[in-house]
Amino acid sequence: MTKYLSFSIKPKLTSKLVVKFTSLLLVIFTTVLLSACDKENDSSSLSRILARGYINVGTIFGPTNYYTTANGFAGFEYELAKEYADSLNVELRIVPTYSLDELFIKLNTGEVDLLAAGLSMTDKRLQRFRFAPSYETISQKLVFKQGNVRPRKVADLTGTLMVTSGSSYVENLEKLKQTNSELAWQESTEFDSEELLRKVLSGEIDYTIIDSNNLAINRRYYPEISIGFSINEPEPLAWMVSKNSHDDILASLVEFFGTVHHDGTLLALDDKYYGHIEQFNYVETRTFIKAVAGTLPKYRSFFEKYAQELDWRLLAAISYQESHWNPTARSYTGVRGMMMLTLATAKQMGIKSRLDTEQSIQGGAKYFKRMIAMMPDRIPTPDRIWFALASYNIGFGHLNDARIITQRQGGDPDRWVEVKSRLPLLQQKKYYKNTKHGYARGEEPVRYVDNIRRYYDTLSWLDEQAKKQAIALELAQEKSQALLVNKSVNESTSDEKATESTLKEEELATETAQ
Repeated sequence: MTKYLSFSIKPKLTSKLVVKFTSLLLVIFTTVLLSACDKENDSSSLSRILARGYINVGTIFGPTNYYTTANGFAGFEYELAKEYADSLNVELRIVPTYSLDELFIKLNTGEVDLLAAGLSMTDKRLQRFRFAPSYETISQKLVFKQGNVRPRKVADLTGTLMVTSGSSYVENLEKLKQTNSELAWQESTEFDSEELLRKVLSGEIDYTIIDSNNLAINRRYYPEISIGFSINEPEPLAWMVSKNSHDDILASLVEFFGTVHHDGTLLALDDKYYGHIEQFNYVETRTFIKAVAGTLPKYRSFFEKYAQELDWRLLAAISYQESHWNPTARSYTGVRGMMMLTLATAKQMGIKSRLDTEQSIQGGAKYFKRMIAMMPDRIPTPDRIWFALASYNIGFGHLNDARIITQRQGGDPDRWVEVKSRLPLLQQKKYYKNTKHGYARGEEPVRYVDNIRRYYDTLSWLDEQAKKQAIALELAQEKSQALLVNKSVNESTSDEKATESTLKEEELATETAQ
């Protein structure tokens, strides 16, 4: 039986919690704002930031914080920091690093104004720094390689445990050691969490510790990573400011997080990065990665040819969800081929044979682009892509019914995270009887979109890794060729010198003989 593991990325906000949260924000905001009036401006004050027109935000390179893509910068923390900078109407300047210790130094010296790096609010950190309101809750997981003996508690650890130096993992391990004197670990300043995961997979170390949200992302690429146990109770994450920072910065952060909590910005951002990866299927992930290596190369050129303005990897992900890249796939509903087109859709797209691989991909690409074009212009990317995927699966009419229900319930019909929670309502009579298109299996497009998003993320990562390896190989070949050329030149020069020396010796011998 396939097992699923769920990660609690962030607690659900009930109406009572929202009321309590709002009240708490108002109290904190008022207190901080009043105390701010008693302080003079300094280099860490909000007024200073506003006057210079930019804010320096420190973060850590990584999949949950900040990284570069072909389309620019990305990362949960980066996008949230951009929202904050925009709310202040200042430029965002990211100051990334690979070291937590270095990050803390930058904050204390004033090189950065705040830290947005998925930092836990631990007891020791609360003594050294100040925190904005929490925006997420995570747990810390001890992980090992699939196939090895699973450790279920501290006493089961029999090998090498390595964690990142300066991390909250160290603080939690120190707490565990108080009741488990045999506990030992190594701290590394050289390797980040993802590198330590790879060391676990290669067998260089036996265990490491990683945050649950970071693990959820990385298991799409490293399915062999398994969870032993949680080393702590769930901890809140929050942005950090210096202990000596001006209160007006903290006041503005309180106001900002209150706003993004209530206007849906935080919910949408959370869905963008984590909403489709809360469940992990080991067998499915391994099967997909094998298919990328073994099956996809036969059809990649077709996806690239017909994707055009789309990312070909997204088109390939749709095809895998539809047919697992099987050109002769067929379902009980009559859809067929690589893109599982209905006969009617194939005719509309000008496709003569749904079983012809190239024609099927061409028709699927054309139909998906039509779905995107049908989405209102006001829907932003990537939400309009997720809406188009849902429409590809369930039809535009049913999708629109779900958007109308969302609007009636006070939600935002232009946010995928809001609409996907209402799509399953199309299966309930009290809702679908009041819609234009009636009953639909609304849970299916939710799973459909989540699956494609996971496949797309994994395929994009694998493709980028392949490009990096190709570049590294090309550079190595160029270096090797350069060495061969240099060797040849040196040997040629040496031969010329030897010949010149021989000629001189012969000339000298001739003169002597004469």
